[in-house]
Amino acid sequence: MGTAELLRAAGVGLGDEVVVSAFGNVEVAEAVTLAGALPVFAEIDPVTYCLAPAAVEAAITPRTAAVVAVHRFGRQADIARLHILGQRHGLLILERGESEGPYDEIARRRVRAAYLDAKLRGVRTPDSGDGHTYQQYVVRVPGNGRPDRDAFAQALRAKGVECRVPVKTPMHRLPGFRRCVSLPETERAADETLALPVDASLTKRDMQRVASACNALGGLLQPAL
Repeated sequence: MGTAELLRAAGVGLGDEVVVSAFGNVEVAEAVTLAGALPVFAEIDPVTYCLAPAAVEAAITPRTAAVVAVHRFGRQADIARLHILGQRHGLLILERGESEGPYDEIARRRVRAAYLDAKLRGVRTPDSGDGHTYQQYVVRVPGNGRPDRDAFAQALRAKGVECRVPVKTPMHRLPGFRRCVSLPETERAADETLALPVDASLTKRDMQRVASACNALGGLLQPAL
């Protein structure tokens, strides 16, 4: 059952608010609108890129009826804490996941991710905690007042390395969902994140090429923290 149907089945609709992330997942915000409710954007955890429970609690009003938490890039949202919030405030907590694939595919992605963790320089590699399945291997390209992430991505593509920007514009900046809300971690993630390939089909030589191409571009970056 889709998000809009689940919300409607729980009685969420006109006049209600639903807390969601502004970091991608436009289909979730659209589903909330389709159910007749208003999406309210809360801040993300900068490590998992999922909704931060403390930010969710800060966004709760008397009109809040539900929270939709989406697992991102192979990392899990803090569902346990969100359920505690739900019980405390009488809210519906919905999870939206990603298709992870079979275990052997996940295992191969983890091997490739571990290789990049060890080899990459000048970018911030993803945290590997909580059973990361690496649906996407998302690094941070630190900014220093220039569009370093975009320049970095363009240079990688010129070297034949496929990469993608996971979220180009946070939803609270999009015309259809524009909100006057401060979400600095969300905006920083949108400016800095880049997904590098860790597909299970990639060979060791492919991974060496990815690492070499990234490391050769260190001059575009300020030192990683």
